[in-house]
Amino acid sequence: MTVADDLHESVHARRVMERLQATIRAAGGWLPFDEYMALALYAPGLGYYSAGAHKLGAGGDFTTAPEISPLFGRCLARHCAQVLGELGGGDVLEVGAGSGWLAFDILLALDESGALPARYRILEISADLRERQRHLLSTLPARVAARVEWLDAPPTEPWQGALLANEVLDALPVESFAWQAGVPLERGVALDEAGALRWQSREARPALRSEITRLQEELSADATTAAPWREGYVSELCTRAGPWIAEMTRAMSAGVALFIDYGLPRREYYHAERSAGTLRCHYRQRAHDDPFAHPGMEDITAWVDFTRVAEAADAAGLSVLGFATQMAMLLGLGIEGEIIAAPDQATQIRRASEARQLLMPNEMGERFKAIALGREFDAPLAAFAHQDLRRTL
Repeated sequence: MTVADDLHESVHARRVMERLQATIRAAGGWLPFDEYMALALYAPGLGYYSAGAHKLGAGGDFTTAPEISPLFGRCLARHCAQVLGELGGGDVLEVGAGSGWLAFDILLALDESGALPARYRILEISADLRERQRHLLSTLPARVAARVEWLDAPPTEPWQGALLANEVLDALPVESFAWQAGVPLERGVALDEAGALRWQSREARPALRSEITRLQEELSADATTAAPWREGYVSELCTRAGPWIAEMTRAMSAGVALFIDYGLPRREYYHAERSAGTLRCHYRQRAHDDPFAHPGMEDITAWVDFTRVAEAADAAGLSVLGFATQMAMLLGLGIEGEIIAAPDQATQIRRASEARQLLMPNEMGERFKAIALGREFDAPLAAFAHQDLRRTL
């Protein structure tokens, strides 16, 4: 980073901290963690996704699958082509398009196969990411770029097609809790005497207490789960996931919503041995677990409870069509064929190396999962031909 960049970051960090301190004091000295996370990530002009930090890819804070290889997008293009083919046409809606590389690779592949959607719609709340997307997608052939449009909110008019969200659910604000003496405590954010951010627990709000207790009782009754939680057990839950999924899919009259993220089914997510929670922060390509280290300048995420996603699907009138690891999904979508079809040996070798990052269990292959939620769609999906883990949800 240049001196100017460092100065800009320092000024921005101070503005974010001043806003957080004022908000915490106005709330009586304590802020629930989900509200802190929402401010740190999404406060207009200040939050990580609302300001101008370089977030993705080389020189950014983290790298997602589309930046690793075009293989990821080309495989998802096959999924989109299948959904659109079964429906007789429609749109693709990508939520949180990041750098734009996923859209770029999908559109190129769909153009090659003669399966372009009527529209490729991008719902993006980050102004700087939207500009990056516009710049990249403007380099597509004009007939392809003309299909792209940006949205400020989910569609309200009925539409059909494929919805994609890669690494979006993990950025929804989560509640944090601790289990003490058989009672759930809500973890929130307070200020120390010097005005620095710190954790502070208090009695959980009634609705949250009820939800945590329900989780604990559900897991304790399951013989496959190591229960009960030990004293001091810490974890997260995302009560916003259900309403958010319902909002994103409300106008989808027919189609498939595919969510890809790192996470686990509930029994594994809340296993007693996973006692320190799943919060992860990303800053300049380094991962750590302190959400107060660089507020407004770093990504804050939590792993996804995919059982909660399945429950949200049921509440929204959607069916769970498939659940699998990213490795199994990409194999089902023909990643091996994409490697073999590389135009020359050098490209084939490079693609094989990229594929290992996407597929290997110790890389992204098993940490990341894919879940498909459908409405008025009952055709078997190629993405889940190799694996069906729905029984684990």
